Amino acid sequence: AERGPGAAYHMFVLMEDLLDKLKLLSYEEEALRRHNMRPLSRCPGARKTPGRAAAASPGRLWRGCGRGAGWGCGRPCPHYFALPTNPGEQFFMFCMLAAWLITKVGRPFEQPQEYDDPNATISNVLSELRSFGRPVDFPPSKLKAGYGEQVCYVLDCLAEEALKYTGFTWKRPAYPTEELEEEEITEDDAELTLDKLAEGVVEEESDNEENFIDLNVLKAQTYRSDVNDTAKQEEILESTTDAAEWNLEVERVLPQLKVTIRTDNKDWRIHVDQMHQHKDGIESSLKETRGYLDKLHNEISRTLEKINSREKYINSQLEHLIQEYRSAQALLSEAKEKYQEGSGGVTERIRVLSEITELLERVKQETEEKGSSMTDGAPLVKIKQALTKLKQETIQMDIQIGVMEHTLLQSKLKEKSNMTRDMHATMIPEATVGAY
Repeated sequence: AERGPGAAYHMFVLMEDLLDKLKLLSYEEEALRRHNMRPLSRCPGARKTPGRAAAASPGRLWRGCGRGAGWGCGRPCPHYFALPTNPGEQFFMFCMLAAWLITKVGRPFEQPQEYDDPNATISNVLSELRSFGRPVDFPPSKLKAGYGEQVCYVLDCLAEEALKYTGFTWKRPAYPTEELEEEEITEDDAELTLDKLAEGVVEEESDNEENFIDLNVLKAQTYRSDVNDTAKQEEILESTTDAAEWNLEVERVLPQLKVTIRTDNKDWRIHVDQMHQHKDGIESSLKETRGYLDKLHNEISRTLEKINSREKYINSQLEHLIQEYRSAQALLSEAKEKYQEGSGGVTERIRVLSEITELLERVKQETEEKGSSMTDGAPLVKIKQALTKLKQETIQMDIQIGVMEHTLLQSKLKEKSNMTRDMHATMIPEATVGAY
């Protein structure tokens, strides 16, 4: 199937999921510490020494660090199997983790060593993966590099099987409850109180005391004048003030007697007045713009009708081309299906070919070993030397047997002579017996 532009980054996503699954399986405690290994390192500047992987011990991964630390920093790396850093070390880490995951599922699997045949190890891992029902549609040689999407796919499948075997289940996240903060009650400045009104009046009076007369002062003066008037009621029975002078004084003081009260923008009455003003302005503007909007609507509707008629005309003219395009598209889909079927057969044959080549390499290696053992003359020389040694030992044994037979014959003859002597000694005459 065709792959999109994000397929190149799919292995990074697989590696992220694989790292989370390995942490859930406690790979650091069970797999790495058992083999004296450090966790997957995040050393972007580590020296790439592929040839040292076989000579180094299994636990010494990431020989150099870009920051000069000497060893890996030990933090988990989400790109360890996604990017090529040290193919030899990455391949050993892949084999070790794959073997550990297979044993985690409950199946016996021998832990791979440094000097094992990589082809045999890869074939064993893939056979176990196929036994779980996982499809393997890539050649085994892709796993020899120790990195790439195929390596991440194999480890991810094995990690999923291990999680299923252990009975792990994903749970819904538990979100912490957040306590609501108490809202501070703020005073509404828009509320009009008598104290604020008095403060505003005092402020306005202090601002305008240069141009206006203070009312409190006037009240105090009038109060004093009233007191004085009550005290001098007898004297004011008749006014002595000139009317012309009084009118002149009134005209002179009249501008100063003007009292103004500033409007507060927070008053609701002002807001209502503003709302009414805005409403009247909107209605007046709407009357003017409604005609323009109706005209624009009529023009747009006529344009849409023209577009629809032109579209129908174009569709009628291009109907045969559309049918040809549909037929060509159907042929293209059929060709794609055939191509997919052919590519699937090719991949399967490539897999079979790789397995046959692996078996052929094994047979060649066995025949070479047997041929070298058959043409080698060292065993024949050893056999001849052993025969000569056996002959010498046989001659020595014959001599020893002859000596032993001779000594045995001598002992028998000596024993026989002793017996005859004893027999003769026991036959003594009777005449000699009495003489004693």
